[in-house]
Amino acid sequence: MMTDAENPIPTILACDIGNTSVQIASLNGNNLCGSILTFGNDDLSGLGDGLTALWDEMGQEGKVAACSVNPEGLAALEAAADEAIGQSVLVVGRDLPLPIETNLPQPGGIGTDRLCAAVAAYDQLGVACIIADFGSAITIDCVNDQGVFQGGAILPGLQMGARALASQTAQLPEVKLVDPDWVYGQDTPQAIIGGLVRGARGSLRELVEVYATEMGSWPLVILTGGDAKLICKDVNESDIAQAIVDDLVLRGVAMAYYKFMLKK
Repeated sequence: MMTDAENPIPTILACDIGNTSVQIASLNGNNLCGSILTFGNDDLSGLGDGLTALWDEMGQEGKVAACSVNPEGLAALEAAADEAIGQSVLVVGRDLPLPIETNLPQPGGIGTDRLCAAVAAYDQLGVACIIADFGSAITIDCVNDQGVFQGGAILPGLQMGARALASQTAQLPEVKLVDPDWVYGQDTPQAIIGGLVRGARGSLRELVEVYATEMGSWPLVILTGGDAKLICKDVNESDIAQAIVDDLVLRGVAMAYYKFMLKK
């Protein structure tokens, strides 16, 4: 695919359809163009207006691409894109090939959001890396030095854990998650918050260590997802994570399209 002045890199309206929200943003190459728009899955009525606003800002012919782990959210996005901007949505794993080589027996069965985050991280780093996404669920995945996705682990997300404790016990309350600044939880809410947040940090550390042992070297660790900053509030003070990248999945969605075009 040519990328000179006569054939510029197309701008991609990238969409990440998750279990709790839909995020959309426009990207040109590695450049995020403007802000990321987020719509909760409980009310997607503003999707059409959001798509229109970003599409109009792009100022050139582009494409709409998405990764999805939520069929209902994908259906809503496709309907909104067709009605609002007259565009079809290219879906990773359906219309676009998986963007990264894997060492998996059934690569089509893995969440494409995980693969998109992985390819975006490896593209920037060029070395073995771990991608930890702290969203509705927590996924902690590994890519080796050759850029091959090895697999990973899935845990309940922090909010999911908080809701489960409240709904499946008789007396535990649902808590608002914060960064615990205490060591010992001295009441029930503190105990829940400390257990959830520090438990997730411990899971990250354990998985990073076993991945590093398996590979024989210590990989770089990139965090993303809505709760990433609860896990690591300052990467400059962290002995585990090197960066937090909020738009990692969206960048991977755009890369999936670019990789597809380069192969044509």
